[in-house]
Amino acid sequence: MNENDFGSRDSSQRSRLHRNVDDKVQYLLRAEEQLLRSIFGRAPLPEVLNGICGAIDRQIGNVVSVISVAEDDAEEVAAMAMNADVFGLYNYCSKRILTEDGEPLGSLEVYCCFPRNPSPAQSQLIERGACLAAIAIENHRGTREESGRHIVGNRPVRGRLLDWPLSMN
Repeated sequence: MNENDFGSRDSSQRSRLHRNVDDKVQYLLRAEEQLLRSIFGRAPLPEVLNGICGAIDRQIGNVVSVISVAEDDAEEVAAMAMNADVFGLYNYCSKRILTEDGEPLGSLEVYCCFPRNPSPAQSQLIERGACLAAIAIENHRGTREESGRHIVGNRPVRGRLLDWPLSMN
């Protein structure tokens, strides 16, 4: 083996790493675009929220996430946390989902099989998921409250969402 073999191997590893990062970015862009289409295409709220959780779970790995809507029964939310404990899951992250005015819309809970904390990139991904959930819940509420009228959506939140960098896990 000569010195060029090591340089070639390092270059190959960097190339694979770069492709892996590009693949993750492309996945996130496609997933987020599909979720936004579902939200504004009036897909059922549980379907959209499950899609958000699925995207978070796949990107972070070895976690399970659940979004509860504020209208859910408080006992139901407490039972969910108790069930997570019974199955040996640890609370990885809890994120309140709020309107721009601070009104509670729900919560995003992420559980893990062992105690750990999210990295900054993972925290950013969870924040993005909470923002998408806020858009979905507000759009769903608006659809219920203004049946028959066109809902434009929450433009300030959508604009802020598009400015955030993507996760590079």
